[in-house]
Amino acid sequence: MPIQPKVYTWLCGLFASLGSIIFGYDLGVIAGILPAPDFARVMGSRFNNPNLFGLITSIFVLGCFFGMIPVAYAADKFGRRKTIQLGALVYVFGGALQTGAQNMDMMLAGRFFAGFGVGIMSDLAPLYQVGGNSTSKYQRKIDDSAASEYRTSNLEDILDVITQFMLGIGAFAASWITYGCSAGLKGTQAEWRIPLGIQIFPALPLISFILLLPESPRWLAEKGQYDEAKATLARLHANGNLKDPFVLSQLEDIKADIQRSHDIGAATWTELFTVPSNFRRLALGYILQFSVQMTGVSAIQYYSTTIFTTMGFSSTRILLFQSINSIIALIGEACCVLWIDSTGRRTPLIVGNVVSGLSFVVGSILMARWPGTVNNNASDLIHEHWHTRRTTSSLVSTTLKGRFLTIYHDYAAALQTWVFNFFFSACIGPLSWAYPAEIYSTRTRAKATALTSSASWISNFFIAEVTPIAFSHIGWKNVCFRYYLVFAICGHTNALFVWAFYPETTGRRLEEMDSLFENSPLFVPGTQYAKAQDRHLAERELRDGNFVPANVSERAGGYRHDEDVKDIEEIGHHDSEEKH
Repeated sequence: MPIQPKVYTWLCGLFASLGSIIFGYDLGVIAGILPAPDFARVMGSRFNNPNLFGLITSIFVLGCFFGMIPVAYAADKFGRRKTIQLGALVYVFGGALQTGAQNMDMMLAGRFFAGFGVGIMSDLAPLYQVGGNSTSKYQRKIDDSAASEYRTSNLEDILDVITQFMLGIGAFAASWITYGCSAGLKGTQAEWRIPLGIQIFPALPLISFILLLPESPRWLAEKGQYDEAKATLARLHANGNLKDPFVLSQLEDIKADIQRSHDIGAATWTELFTVPSNFRRLALGYILQFSVQMTGVSAIQYYSTTIFTTMGFSSTRILLFQSINSIIALIGEACCVLWIDSTGRRTPLIVGNVVSGLSFVVGSILMARWPGTVNNNASDLIHEHWHTRRTTSSLVSTTLKGRFLTIYHDYAAALQTWVFNFFFSACIGPLSWAYPAEIYSTRTRAKATALTSSASWISNFFIAEVTPIAFSHIGWKNVCFRYYLVFAICGHTNALFVWAFYPETTGRRLEEMDSLFENSPLFVPGTQYAKAQDRHLAERELRDGNFVPANVSERAGGYRHDEDVKDIEEIGHHDSEEKH
């Protein structure tokens, strides 16, 4: 029995999302191995230098930044699949260096090359996902770009965020693996080498089988391979029926967008800055990617062990907290998959940023007012308190009650990080990659997403590098006020900026993006562009043939201008000339 088109499309997107598991695992594993005693021994005396300590974490995202540089050229020249395969190979090399590291230099080299490979895969995944369906858009952090280039509109919102969900699965696996190794292999090399070695395995099937997936139909059409593009669309959406109206309409929409791009000429880096609508989209995508790190997510993700250690928790308890945190992240990402179909893009981004800002306000107050003093665990203190009540004065008992209160607030501070993580995973993380990848035309998407992705890597590197320095120089109590409150403020300013300047893109085709950003005002509140459109409208237009290629769905709904009809006739004449 043949696989249904929607199932096949979903499976293709899911497989391309393996890169997200890789990225999520690498993000999660480093926080778990940094406290390992044998890891510190192998790294040597330089491990105690806050700058180099932070570099072990941050050089990974620095590698991601350099990895995304060749993506625009390689993806356009060799295709999405081969470029993703190249990124996976580089990642495996970096993972092998980390696993076998004998000193800090070898570890730093491994982290850099692993990041380089992830930079390639993370920038391409949304492009690949975006390019296969003209009714959908995407929507990073790692394979986001790749699986969208063949999506069907009924699955568009799910595939928009599935890669972020896979990233959460990677982080979930990393946290529990490091927790298990810490509990069972404490003090041995296996405590940290096994978690680092496991990161290689998800890349192997990606390397081996990525070429079995269909190439992006948009890329095929860009190269003039229209028959192959049509066959791919038919396989993805119509059980191989080349005459299906949906397939023909979709191909017509893709051709119109490509023809428009060819009339203008090949995309250049300069036009991203000189064409007003392009620069507007570039600025919005870049700011959104940068703003994500200013929520404080990387400070918590990379250095939660340092934060909880300062509060007095044991290393095993800390890794348990991280593992619980990874479960909460998965729940949040699952909620995003369920909600994105109806909430749109703007509302989750606004709500998520507000709540993340408030969580840092609460956490700052708790940890500044009641500094952490946990020495072991609550059960030990309960026994001590019970015993003291029977054998000592009420004064001592009162002191222990104060210690109970302190422990209560320490756990409340841990709870604050879980609340933050849920709303970040449900609202901010998935959409921060979805929105930038979906707002560009086919012609400029590869170059534009390369630039917007760089904002994520640069800001991530900045936070990862300065956080341990902040902890070591200004102390914990001052960190709460001077450092944590930066994230509290940025969460609210992020929400205000999204509310003011980001048009809603839900329910729009990729080929509409040029028209959308040319027509929508800079300040969008109170306009139709701030509201989510019927998410099924674009698909209905394509299936009914009632649409204007490369134009906004609202215009397509009831009529076509004479110039639009003329454009379609010219495209058809151009296609027939090519066939002859």
